Amino acid sequence: MRALAAATRQQLAAAQAQLASIWRQNQHSRELLANRATLVDDILRELWIALDLPTDMALVAVGGYGRGALYPASDVDFLILQPQPTGDATLATPVGEAAAREEKIAALVGILWDIGLDIGHSVRTVSECLTESARDITIQTSLLEARYLIGDSSLYENFEKSFRAALNPVAFLKAKQLEQAERYARYNDTPYSLEPNCKENPGGLRDLQIIHWVARAAQLGDTWQALAQAGIITAIEARLLARSESRLRELRIHLHLLTGRREDRLLFDYQEKLADTLGMVATEAKRASEVLMQHYYKTAKLVTQLNTLTMQALADHLLPTQAGAPVVINAHFQSVRELLDVREDDTFERSPRALLECFLVQMQRGEIKGMTPRTLRALWRSRHRINARFRADPANRALFLSLFQQPHLIHALRRMNQYDILGRYLPAFGRIVGQMQHDLFHVYTVDQHILQVIRNLRRFTMPEFAHEYPFCSRLMAEFDRHWLLYLAALFHDIAKGRGGDHSTLGVADATTFCHDHGLNQEDTDLVAFLVAEHLTMSQVAQKKDLSDPQVIAAFAQRVGDVRRLTALYLVTVADVRGTSPKVWNNWKGKLLEDLYRMTAKLLAGDAIPQLAGVAERQEDARRILRYYGLRHGVEQTLWEQLDISYFMRQHAEEIAWHTRNLYHCVDTQEPVVRAHLNPNGEGLQVMVYCPDQPQLFARLCGFFARLGYNILDARIHTTRNGHALDSFIIFAPGFGVAYRDMIGLIEHDLIQQLITRPPLPSIPAGRLSRLVRHFPITPACEIRPDERGEQYLMNISAVDRPGLLYAIAQVLDEYHVRLHTAKIGTLGERVEDVFLVSGQALTQTGTLVKLEQDLLTALQVNDRSAS
Repeated sequence: MRALAAATRQQLAAAQAQLASIWRQNQHSRELLANRATLVDDILRELWIALDLPTDMALVAVGGYGRGALYPASDVDFLILQPQPTGDATLATPVGEAAAREEKIAALVGILWDIGLDIGHSVRTVSECLTESARDITIQTSLLEARYLIGDSSLYENFEKSFRAALNPVAFLKAKQLEQAERYARYNDTPYSLEPNCKENPGGLRDLQIIHWVARAAQLGDTWQALAQAGIITAIEARLLARSESRLRELRIHLHLLTGRREDRLLFDYQEKLADTLGMVATEAKRASEVLMQHYYKTAKLVTQLNTLTMQALADHLLPTQAGAPVVINAHFQSVRELLDVREDDTFERSPRALLECFLVQMQRGEIKGMTPRTLRALWRSRHRINARFRADPANRALFLSLFQQPHLIHALRRMNQYDILGRYLPAFGRIVGQMQHDLFHVYTVDQHILQVIRNLRRFTMPEFAHEYPFCSRLMAEFDRHWLLYLAALFHDIAKGRGGDHSTLGVADATTFCHDHGLNQEDTDLVAFLVAEHLTMSQVAQKKDLSDPQVIAAFAQRVGDVRRLTALYLVTVADVRGTSPKVWNNWKGKLLEDLYRMTAKLLAGDAIPQLAGVAERQEDARRILRYYGLRHGVEQTLWEQLDISYFMRQHAEEIAWHTRNLYHCVDTQEPVVRAHLNPNGEGLQVMVYCPDQPQLFARLCGFFARLGYNILDARIHTTRNGHALDSFIIFAPGFGVAYRDMIGLIEHDLIQQLITRPPLPSIPAGRLSRLVRHFPITPACEIRPDERGEQYLMNISAVDRPGLLYAIAQVLDEYHVRLHTAKIGTLGERVEDVFLVSGQALTQTGTLVKLEQDLLTALQVNDRSAS
């Protein structure tokens, strides 16, 4: 047995190497897949004979292998058909013979694994196949592509006949439509992922395979030409489908050969190598990998279009009796089986305005679920009619603008993007379709991010989503002409990739659009303002000290009025949420909401002078203390030790929490550590109170880093009696944590750290993500005096990693620089932190330069994944 396995392994390896060599020379992808299937056919037949499998069984290839298309690292799926057990006990298979069958099957499977094939196998009778097929659409699909290899051919013929008789093409179609919808949802309904799966993503090979499966179930043939001959698709569509399939097939083959495994994802690790292999050439504006991905996105987009059209055509073929009589909608359109249908094949040629009208009709008539194949083909043929003359037509402009005031906007915009209508009407949008963003926090291409932001804004208007962001939903409900926000979102990133400030360039585009489309000056100014300032509110909330009245006053002056503030707040929340699921968190939401509320109060005429703010917070804190049963005046001993900056940087709830835990031990020499669930989002709030000591902040940061916690916010205070009162917001990213269970651990272990003062731990090595390794950012550090000239602002930009704040704290400690506040802004893989610091070293030019150099060194990542 070992000799057989060794010989077969050698045979397989040599043959596969030869196939790969031939492929690299001729690039005939279909030939490679067929030849690899034939190679495995021969090996399976030889082993079947060598192991003397019973003659009353049959070996059947299924799935992609059954289709005769085996990729270099694909699974080899096969079925062993067994004869049906007889009910006559005298004819039943003897126990010893049954055991021998199982032993031989196990030997076959074992050898296949030993020689390096990834196999998937099942052993079933015909009736078991039919039962499992009826229960599971995946099994039914695999059996649909069954192909006889060796053994009892009559048994296979019985299976094939029974399976075909049991197969219901209509039920199969509906099941595959549902399966595709679920798959699309898993991949966010877009082909434009930055690291797409070329098999499973919308626009991938699976979109083409599903057409083949439904066509085979309907007995319409196995090729694109056969579908064209059956009248399902046109000859041109058949050629486009074949060309797209060939491109995706070649890409998947290259991926398998490059990685040496079944890898279908176009990860950043492989994009540059694939681009080089495929002969992609970099341009001044784009890397070779970006050229590759734009080619891929173009193909994937075409595949989604053709998939929609062909699947609908197959549905029309299989469900003709459900069509019913067309329902006339207007002069151009009618409804057929809940699908929009052109009344004449040349509707769009005779009336190009209908190219936009067809989307308006769908938006206004919720019962219409899509377009008929005839409409899709007519739309595809006539999209070139959207030209400069079309765009200049006042009626077309009015129609396009009206789309933003209709229900179902995001679905319409996505379809318009899919069918090349949106990019043709707005050429600036067309230029950013499929454009990648390598800024370490966007996970969508520019066009998909824009549509995601509009989608987020739309959800603020919908009662069924009011529970997600209640404050935003309430503000949106009170905001008139909220469709102006959708226009701002459409233009906010539209100028990316042109060079220069995309906000400034976007303002020019947005202003021109508004003037061309008849918006009044007030609305135009609002849209332009939102495009120009779409980054401002997030930057202020995450980088500025919101307890400083001057910060709020400056922001209020920049915004101007409450309507603009509300609009900017809503767009900002939608924008941040639309970058990546990892970027948004409740802490950022709280910062933005706090900034909104304080600014709105100021704009409404309620001045917030510094001392009044302190008095108000103190009074609010006293009310909270009374609620917890503390007597009047109990806070006085502690508060006398705190300066005004403490009260300005802490909310009333935090002041009360600190006071409840410290009023009775103001002069203690023992550390006090308290933690509780963060009331404003994920993670924990931690308070540390102890006599000030060297390296205290670094020690605290090191402690949290060792536990795997990120610090979202740090506020450092020194009391008049020489104690440190430091507070932190911490959370554990990337994994589920029972935060409540960690409270006792943190309180106990951190106290021990502060008492024993062990040597500071080493800075943990970071592990770079694929994104960072391939699109690194250069660390940056800027230190400058604040507006009052009393302290210094230190701006840090770097790759995020565990222990980053700890590394910064150690450098600051070495230079005796005191940290007052830390604002930690995490944007995906990137951090943009702002620190308020003071110290003698900051006033000496030479020392300051060296400090900045040492900080930059500390910000560098020692990539543990590279070792």
